[in-house]
Amino acid sequence: MSKYAGEEILVIPRPLFDQLGSFQGIETDIFRYLEAVLDPANNFFMDRGLAEDDPTHKQIIPYSLFRFEDRYLHYYRGKSGGESRLHAKGSIGIGGHINPIDERSDPLGRETYLAGVEREVQEELKIDGGHKNKMVALLNDDRDDVGKVHLGVVHIFELETDQVFSGEDSQADLSFKTVAELKGELYESLESWSQFCVDRLL
Repeated sequence: MSKYAGEEILVIPRPLFDQLGSFQGIETDIFRYLEAVLDPANNFFMDRGLAEDDPTHKQIIPYSLFRFEDRYLHYYRGKSGGESRLHAKGSIGIGGHINPIDERSDPLGRETYLAGVEREVQEELKIDGGHKNKMVALLNDDRDDVGKVHLGVVHIFELETDQVFSGEDSQADLSFKTVAELKGELYESLESWSQFCVDRLL
């Protein structure tokens, strides 16, 4: 039985992404894409076990970065994380899927998506203090099997405090790092999406 048995996740058809303008890396003109991606006429829930090996669809993944003053949250992915292909990689992003539990009054629309973002953050992190959340970019990496089936939406959370703690065993060595550290000794250990963010957004 698949380890994702029974899980439904939000996807769009790959041809829609190509029609909107496929790209490699970071795209900051996000609203042109998101209007179509978050249109209930264009997206639907799909069995995750099938979606993970189906490059004809893109899973919509919020990828949240957390900034306090001039530092960004960094961690290493542990073996208990859901995506085995990313284990032991460094990351500055908290990712997740949008599930049917997130549905709001606009099924499969913007409110549903944002509810999924907040749920994932609350599940994976314990944050003391408030935050502001802004969508800043899209992420795509078709160079490997993980990237071919995912489309990331980058969020930056501006934090009022650096009191942030892991809510799951899948995150190891959680700490805030400077941009110089992320572009220096930590860079080569970062997963590709984090490298794209460091290159273009930090």
